[in-house]
Amino acid sequence: MIANNIITNALVHLHPDDTVSQALTIMHINYVKHLPVVKNQKLTGIASEEILLRSVEDQAISSLELEDPRIHARGDEHIFEIFSKIVEHHLTSIPVVDENNNYLGLISQEDLIKHYANSFSIREPGSLLVLEVNKRSYTLSEIARIVELENASIICSFISDNPNSANVLVTLKINRADIQSIIKAFDRYDYTIKATYAEAEVMDDLRERYDSLMSFLNV
Repeated sequence: MIANNIITNALVHLHPDDTVSQALTIMHINYVKHLPVVKNQKLTGIASEEILLRSVEDQAISSLELEDPRIHARGDEHIFEIFSKIVEHHLTSIPVVDENNNYLGLISQEDLIKHYANSFSIREPGSLLVLEVNKRSYTLSEIARIVELENASIICSFISDNPNSANVLVTLKINRADIQSIIKAFDRYDYTIKATYAEAEVMDDLRERYDSLMSFLNV
């Protein structure tokens, strides 16, 4: 999945001649704290709510100190990289440009969260299995092989790192409701199983979390 697949023009970008008051109004309507400033289809910077609130209401955006226009995403950039940039620069939205720096649209933090929520197989039937694995000995291929030997597949996986530990938690979404044979297989290979969740528990919990997230984003 790349930027061009989830880019939106629904959010209005700012023009250098817009005032601080106009920019704040647009941000509040769209529930974002950052908007791109565009002139002649070229990205000139990013206006932040923090800077706007310290400025005079009728002041033009062009007179403000904007975020660096080099903070942007390319249309062919993978969403993992985009999410990393949003987190690194504490953005609520990020502009997308082409190779000539022409403004294409933007991706909001909400867009990314919704995409992740819908992409991580929330509605796929299955069960969750959480393993504790030493960082140095962790190999996903071996874990996948053990699951596949039990005639099952890993739908998706997540790794939770603990900076103060030599271990990581590996959460597996497996495409089977009954995973007792898989649990026994991991026991035979001396894996530490931290938690398991049956299909009904998984689906109810994930749907509840998903619905709560969507309700929050729509506030």
